[in-house]
Amino acid sequence: MGVRLMVVDDHRLLAEALASALKLRGHRVLAATAPAAGAAELVIARAPEVCLIGTSTPAQPGIFDPIVRIKRERPQVAVVVLGPVPSPRGIAAAFAAGASGYVRHDERIEGVERALMKARAGEAAVAPQLLQGAFSELLNPAAQPDDEGQRLLQMLTPREVEVLVRVADGEDTRVIAAGMGIAPSTARTHVQRVLMKLGVGSRLEAAALAARTGLLDRAGPVHAAPEPGAPESGAP
Repeated sequence: MGVRLMVVDDHRLLAEALASALKLRGHRVLAATAPAAGAAELVIARAPEVCLIGTSTPAQPGIFDPIVRIKRERPQVAVVVLGPVPSPRGIAAAFAAGASGYVRHDERIEGVERALMKARAGEAAVAPQLLQGAFSELLNPAAQPDDEGQRLLQMLTPREVEVLVRVADGEDTRVIAAGMGIAPSTARTHVQRVLMKLGVGSRLEAAALAARTGLLDRAGPVHAAPEPGAPESGAP
């Protein structure tokens, strides 16, 4: 017995092609629509047995909000997600939203059909290899690259970050002092502290390290207020 279903995808051509293939296999397709973000109302109104929702970004925050609404207002509708090879977070997000299954975009039509039938029967519809891959990644997570720029940035105070930005801009001690409204001796002390924390021996090395690690991009424009009791910018 065919499934009464709806096909929703961000790409209308894909939704219509999938709907046509399922119709040829004896299923009753109530609608093929796009985009997925605006499909909740139609699914709620038509109340199919199963809704097949396609997405290209399963890990994007909020991507499964339509499923949450569908399950809240039409809990009897089973939802199967059609997406790329997901991360464990993508699978978890789909099921947390209320999905009954997850099928890869490159699955054969027979696999999609099996998932629809299982979802209608109240079973979880996830290929064993997807679960195996998800568990494998969770148990053996890939090492995250060391974000050296962020690590270095956390070592510096906001004032030292501004000093580093000014050093990278080529400002000498007197210009730094004038720009920050501090005494030249204070500016010189800040520069020495920055060099020491970064583990470099010169201003040129500090500027090169900041540029190489992306520290300057993270710092952005910084303009610290003058220190209490310090001379104003431009003061002798």
